Amino acid sequence: MRKLRYGMNVTLDGYIAAPGDDIGWGGPPSDELFQWWLDQDRASSLALYGRKLWDTMSSYWPTGDQQPDATPAEIEFARNWRDTPKVVFSSTIEKVDWNTRLVTGDAVAEITRLEAEDGGPMSIGGATLAGAAMRAGLVDEYMLATYPVLVGAGTPLFTALDSWVNLNMVETRTFPGGVVLTRYETRR
Repeated sequence: MRKLRYGMNVTLDGYIAAPGDDIGWGGPPSDELFQWWLDQDRASSLALYGRKLWDTMSSYWPTGDQQPDATPAEIEFARNWRDTPKVVFSSTIEKVDWNTRLVTGDAVAEITRLEAEDGGPMSIGGATLAGAAMRAGLVDEYMLATYPVLVGAGTPLFTALDSWVNLNMVETRTFPGGVVLTRYETRR
């Protein structure tokens, strides 16, 4: 059975995007934090995306390694991103590329099916998609890179839940710029 991991950059007041889907509040991550995210991506055998996060990722990473100022870690991230199998959950997108499959039906049913398969961990991204997985009790691990910034409103990291989710902290680490990583496993 696969593990499902939800990880995002987040503001101190709990938002992954400010109003207008603005994600510029964090600025570029430090080299150390970027490397940490790269290591997490390398450890995932399948990436699950909601439409908005897919739009963001697919607008840059297919050619991120070809940018003139790309760092070695960014080059590796772009290559890994293209190579990693991906599933996008959307009823509005008609086509996806870069080793990606589109699912237009019941996301929770498909995630449940994927989680029951043999294989390495899966990552899930996007607040709406992750919220559905959380409400269904499917998320096994949470990874939050909390930036020291308050934006006041926007897209929250966590959507409303039907019941409590008890967690065990398994890692905490501080990165340059005051970004604090916390990683939790779901207590079952």
